[in-house]
Amino acid sequence: MNKVNFNTLYPIEEFKNTVSLKVLVEESDVKNVIVGDYSYYSDFDDPTKFLEKNVMYNFGMSGTQLKIGKFCALAHGVKFIMADANHSTKGVSTFPFAVFGKEWSDKLPIGEYPFKEYKDIEVGNDVWIGYGATIMPNVKIGDGAIIGSNSTVTSDVPDYAVVGGNPAKVIRYRYTKDEIHLLKGLKWWNWDRVYLDEAIEILVKGTVEDLHFFATKKGLIKTS
Repeated sequence: MNKVNFNTLYPIEEFKNTVSLKVLVEESDVKNVIVGDYSYYSDFDDPTKFLEKNVMYNFGMSGTQLKIGKFCALAHGVKFIMADANHSTKGVSTFPFAVFGKEWSDKLPIGEYPFKEYKDIEVGNDVWIGYGATIMPNVKIGDGAIIGSNSTVTSDVPDYAVVGGNPAKVIRYRYTKDEIHLLKGLKWWNWDRVYLDEAIEILVKGTVEDLHFFATKKGLIKTS
């Protein structure tokens, strides 16, 4: 039986609009973008341009990274704004004089600008980011979250939250607090492939309780 293969650039052989992000990144020279297994990006035009067109202002000056977990689905036009996009706001002017070089750079090199320090952009596991959404610097998106189309995410997104708008706000949670606690303990995205394959129907159609029962039966979690 043929198996789904995410170790190739195009996991759907006949469909060139979806790429395995992990393979795309590993085949590039970009070192500060890290992607987990099975995550993909779909684009109506050319998904192989993701690192050039969708990871914006990635000049490397800030030292920050973009980290994307496992089983993430990124729709067309999703943008990540890296911290290098930011201007210094500590002084009177936000104008980046040193960027233009020559005497302006001599007066105060860009390395001496008092830029705000930013954390990495982190996207958890099993996250769905909708069409045209923008993720700003310093943002952490929790596991199982859904980001609505054309949203602008400016602050952290909790696990299993559905957010939307500009700036994005929590619309609802996909599960109760107890169910989220169970899911965080199960971490199904880390299971071996044989168990993942077996659990697909539960993952797509089942409940958290169903998944917990499956994991217990298979010895994937310890019983009390």
